[in-house]
Amino acid sequence: MKTETPIRRQYLDIKKRHRDAILLFRLGDFYEAFDDDARLLARELDIVLTSKPMGKGMRVPLAGVPFHSLERHLATLIAKGHRVAICEQLTEAPVKNDEGERLIERGVVRVVTPGTVFEPGLLDSKANNYIAAFYTDGRRAGIAYADVTTGDFQATEIENSHALAELQRIAPAEILLAKSESEFSDHELPGFITQLPAKIFEFEHAQKTLQKHFGAKTLEPFGLQNLRLAVSAAAAIIVYLRETQTSSAEQLTRLKTYDASNFMTLDWHTLRSLEVFESSAGGKSLLSILDQTRTAMGGRLLRRWLRQPLLDVAEIVGRQEHISFFAENKPERVALVNVLENLNDIERLAVRAKTAFCTAQELLALGKSIEQIPHVRTVLQRDTARFGKTLVNLPTCDAAANLIRAAINEELPSRAGEIIGCIREGFSSELDKLRKTLREGKQFLADLESREKARSGIKSLRVTYNKIFGYFIEVTKPNLHLVPNDFVRKQTLVNAERFVTLELKEYESLVLNSQERLSELETGIFRQVCHEVSRSRPQILAAAQTIAYLDAILALAEVADEFNYVKPHVNDTSLLRIKNGRHPVVERLTKSFVHNDAALGGNGAPSIALITGPNASGKSTYLRQIALIVLLAQIGSFVPADEAVIGITDRIFTRIGLYDRIGAGESTFMTEMVETAEILHNATRKSLVLLDELGRGTSTYDGLAVARSVLEFIHNHPKLGGRTLFATHYHELTELQGLLPHLENLRVEIEENGEELNFLYKISPGSALKSYGVYAAKLAGLPKPVVRRAAQLLKEYEAENSKFTPPNPKSTGDLELTARLQEVDLDSLSPVEAMMKLYELKQLAEKSAKIRSLKTA
Repeated sequence: MKTETPIRRQYLDIKKRHRDAILLFRLGDFYEAFDDDARLLARELDIVLTSKPMGKGMRVPLAGVPFHSLERHLATLIAKGHRVAICEQLTEAPVKNDEGERLIERGVVRVVTPGTVFEPGLLDSKANNYIAAFYTDGRRAGIAYADVTTGDFQATEIENSHALAELQRIAPAEILLAKSESEFSDHELPGFITQLPAKIFEFEHAQKTLQKHFGAKTLEPFGLQNLRLAVSAAAAIIVYLRETQTSSAEQLTRLKTYDASNFMTLDWHTLRSLEVFESSAGGKSLLSILDQTRTAMGGRLLRRWLRQPLLDVAEIVGRQEHISFFAENKPERVALVNVLENLNDIERLAVRAKTAFCTAQELLALGKSIEQIPHVRTVLQRDTARFGKTLVNLPTCDAAANLIRAAINEELPSRAGEIIGCIREGFSSELDKLRKTLREGKQFLADLESREKARSGIKSLRVTYNKIFGYFIEVTKPNLHLVPNDFVRKQTLVNAERFVTLELKEYESLVLNSQERLSELETGIFRQVCHEVSRSRPQILAAAQTIAYLDAILALAEVADEFNYVKPHVNDTSLLRIKNGRHPVVERLTKSFVHNDAALGGNGAPSIALITGPNASGKSTYLRQIALIVLLAQIGSFVPADEAVIGITDRIFTRIGLYDRIGAGESTFMTEMVETAEILHNATRKSLVLLDELGRGTSTYDGLAVARSVLEFIHNHPKLGGRTLFATHYHELTELQGLLPHLENLRVEIEENGEELNFLYKISPGSALKSYGVYAAKLAGLPKPVVRRAAQLLKEYEAENSKFTPPNPKSTGDLELTARLQEVDLDSLSPVEAMMKLYELKQLAEKSAKIRSLKTA
């Protein structure tokens, strides 16, 4: 015997198919959750947990939220990493199920996950919300990613060793992996992890999925013919969207392949260290300084540029030319700003127009926005030589603009999402007739009331309407004796009676049928208009991309003009020359930022700069400003300097700052070593490497040994030798300038005035004499007794070290050369290690020769 209620059985049947999601079950005006889902919902949303009888002697946990506040609660649940299945009422009236029970039909219409969010209120308007898929054969990996709100869908194939950095660059909200995939640990991967059956990724299955989705016989037009792993990853996204969403997969109408090697690689370590998107101290980031964009799509594009700097000099120069135009021509800049400020998010609105989620307000906003495109073209036509290609890529979208203007009322219903009343008068003759019928009906009711008052003599008689009883005539009880015989009683109240007449019933039938027909017709017309507008979606998206580009260019031009940035000379050499460079963020936070030069790579400049100086003297700022200037130059931006020559950099590596990865079981020092290993394994001669205080997480001699070894490895390895900035407190390392010909010592200048120091923040050739750690402790506010004791101990340690007799400098070189030769294990050396060892011994031999020549002299 069944003890559950029919609705309980309906719920359990649906829940079986969505065990891994919170099921929000629509019951009237509420979304309800039961059992463990209710407990979770109550905890995560901080709402009341109650219970509900759902069978004989059965009460189950219950928690719910009003349907009109779903979006707000979804935002909370998604932010906490939950999947949410939305179960809607699919019929208005109950229908019989297979067992003869009458139930409102219900079903899950979509499963909302971090990577499939579609609601504007749940999204950052200036950031893409990507869902990515990853698939590997152990050697190479396929990566695909998509934003269902913009239709952006891209795929690539990459060396497996570079896959993690690429995923970190994309920064997806959700990543799809095959269940057998264990390539990366969860703490390394960005985003919410969803595992799918491995079969979905199998090439034959994936190929058919993509061909069916795009209606294509071959994948060659998408550039996927030789990218089997990319096919697998892209297909996984399509399958997942079809299984969890009603129509999101349909938004992905184009698939673009790209080559990750065409862009600078920036992993999350580097982006975090350079504070490109977020400041660790809660202050300003590079993005916050640059983002003067007026549109959401321009903001998203600028963010993508910062994640994906260019390696193609010609493309960089093209962006520079456009920035130059707007930086030098303020009237044109102001004119374009005025246009862009009237533009909504065309990209996302064009995508929403194709869905059932689109509202009349959104469609009108889309129409108003694309009406601005001709004004954008007018500004660009002032320099057709420079913007000719841009104009070609900026269609006017007249068909869509004209249709929306003709169809949608300027004044829309005040209730958000309401469609009735949105279609303009004159657009549909049938709709106009229905509206006329209803308008005339109001006059009919007024006339009917006047006639019945006159006929009956009842001055208080009223003709009115409510949703339950429809239209009726209401007469107060004192006047019941005056009611005509053809009045038919409908309802008795305490103080009145309600009646109908044959004429009123006929009118009611006419009006209700007209209202129902009007609602159906106007909704149908609106959806048809959306469908027709979506036919122009390729042109609208092309225009959106061009406008986003112009918006991003305009933002960089405004920054360049306001803060005196210069156009850098970018080339394919190894040169890095900066005159009077500034940190783009720090200079905005201080009134007197000190400018500094930099020279690395080629033409007599070193490849490695070893920088010494006290704590808080500006070493880390200097390192970061060089990297940020390089990054800015390679997105096409002007840079904060008086002059700059930037040789193309394939990757920026950083090892800056102290932090632990406790969740991964790594201490500060281990984290430092892991990140340094990543640099040494992947850097090239075209890379820029920033190393700050390497080796400080262990004992002095351990740290010194590791730091020196790393420096020698970077300098001597035939595949390395790239531009490197190495800040350190190990003054012993400064002796390497005499041993490593491509290394130069730099120091941060200070002025000593008794026990007080004046930091000048100026970088110049040479070595710092001290670390001044005790002085830094004083500045940090340590108690005075602690500082005094530290100063006393420092003097004792320095005196103790001075007792040791230094080795004879005239014999040091020969002794060291002999010792190094004896250490060599010829049987275990690899070819690369042998070359490095020969280079090292050659340097020592040259040092010995110099010593002998000094002795002879």
